Amino acid sequence: MIVFKHVTKVYNDRIVALNDVSFRIKAGEFVSIVGSSGAGKSTIIKLILTEDKPTSGKVIIGGINLAHLKSYQVPHLRRKIGVVFQDFKLLPKKTVFENVAFAMEVNNQSQREIQKTVPQLLELVGLGDKSNSLPDELSGGEKQRVAIARALAHQPKIILADEPTGNLDPINSREIIKLLLKINQFGTTVILATHDREIVDAIRKRVIVLDEGEITSDQRVGMYNLRSRVRSKRLKKLFS
Repeated sequence: MIVFKHVTKVYNDRIVALNDVSFRIKAGEFVSIVGSSGAGKSTIIKLILTEDKPTSGKVIIGGINLAHLKSYQVPHLRRKIGVVFQDFKLLPKKTVFENVAFAMEVNNQSQREIQKTVPQLLELVGLGDKSNSLPDELSGGEKQRVAIARALAHQPKIILADEPTGNLDPINSREIIKLLLKINQFGTTVILATHDREIVDAIRKRVIVLDEGEITSDQRVGMYNLRSRVRSKRLKKLFS
């Protein structure tokens, strides 16, 4: 479903965010992309969302080279991708129900469909009783659950979770990850960008490790390990 093929991203002609990065993510996978601040995690997220373009190399989603997308095709692609951010990005003057409903309204969903779907999503994330609450009335963990429900509103094939536990305590962090794992079990591809070692080690799913813009490890059942500096020869052969 998602292919990065020899992707390099350079900002301002001198800052190398990604250097010759190659990997494949199959439909239905749960993949953690880990690394310290500045390793390139957020750049990968931006490239998938077409917020940035690679300096060289290819980013392919569903067989489509994103470099060939026309501007009018970008919204259609983004409707297939749900995004969960570290800082929630909820609309402060809208209720929980309205925040989730808004994501459906901008995609021209009918009010009938909204009234049917939003309560189901809130039940899924454990907030069925918070429908009329405002964001300021919620805990950090509850806000992130609203953000996840909103990300699911248009039934995306991919969920991008960019440091979703960065502002949460350990208990709420574990609950958010459990929810993402549950969503993954429904067949949704989940890409988790994080620097939270304990969470990554507990998940026991595939882990791609980035260090200074390069992949240093890609393990099917991996751990958070930043010590490895050996690039995968297998990946280079696969994309050569």
